[in-house]
Amino acid sequence: MSHEYKTKDTCSTQISFDKDENGVVTNIVFTGGCNGNLKALSKILDGWQADKIVEMLQGITCGRRPTSCSDQLAKALLKAK
Repeated sequence: MSHEYKTKDTCSTQISFDKDENGVVTNIVFTGGCNGNLKALSKILDGWQADKIVEMLQGITCGRRPTSCSDQLAKALLKAK
């Protein structure tokens, strides 16, 4: 199933991804943000279980911001649960 998530307090503005019935996440795409870093993150996490991604990324901050693109992905996955 395809999901879209509008991010908050990050340079990226949206995250889209697919998550299957087994919780496997694929096709992660960030709109905006640090292009190279987010492409790498998307490629590395492709095929991972949603719960594992949340466990690894939840709570990561960026600079003085209370969140990050990684943390926003964790939030998006939790919302899609």
